[in-house]
Amino acid sequence: MPTPAQSQHAALPAVPKLAFAAADVEEAQAALKRLQELYPHVPADEADVIVALGGDGFMLETLHRHLPHAKPIYGMNRGSVGFLMNRYNEEDLVGRVKRADLVVLHPLRMTVVTIDGTEQVALAINEVSLLRETRQAAKLKITVDDVVRLEELVCDGAIVSTPAGSTAYNLSAHGPIIPLGAEVLALTPISAFRPRRWRGALLPCTATVQFDIMEGHKRPVSAVADFTEIRDVARVTVREDRSMSLSLLFDADQSLRERIIKEQFIP
Repeated sequence: MPTPAQSQHAALPAVPKLAFAAADVEEAQAALKRLQELYPHVPADEADVIVALGGDGFMLETLHRHLPHAKPIYGMNRGSVGFLMNRYNEEDLVGRVKRADLVVLHPLRMTVVTIDGTEQVALAINEVSLLRETRQAAKLKITVDDVVRLEELVCDGAIVSTPAGSTAYNLSAHGPIIPLGAEVLALTPISAFRPRRWRGALLPCTATVQFDIMEGHKRPVSAVADFTEIRDVARVTVREDRSMSLSLLFDADQSLRERIIKEQFIP
């Protein structure tokens, strides 16, 4: 059983069956047409591997769409951002997929109770974000594993990020980059006002983080799991869900592990 974010060679048939998916942009659609002409392909439910053409946003959509089937996703960049994608190359696609390294990730499970008492659940591959909805700063109480760690964080919001998502919104909010396999999560404030000098925390991947929104009617907060937004929340609980796995395929010279390390040395 692979450990979280462990790289290994994918266990695929000698000739894996491919399905193609593309973002609704001209560059990705042109690539889709070209690859479908070059390679045999099957419907997604019959495929061994999904080849996703687009940017990181489309990769996240594809991972969410195929999560119940746990199919490996091999992405090629035909979008604006391609951190989770391989370079686009039409040659020897089947061979590259067969030789690719497999990275296994686990999503975050966000459980939300809204002000009106409704409970909702969503999954996040990159991060869960809490964001103020109005001009007034949010007030959050943060509890980790049933221990209150911050009685009051006055801020624009907060992020709980996976290692794979640590170079995305988390990094823009000055959070730490986390190497794959570190088995930690980043808890990062967004524009903290009080305590002003608090820069966040690194938590074990087994931790359960709970946010209680204080003065929620006056200072409304939304919670976002990747691209699922729930507004007017009262309480948000976040934990890594190890019962679910996500599989990404990367060319050996473009491994996600190496990209995350390399990102830390970009001036």
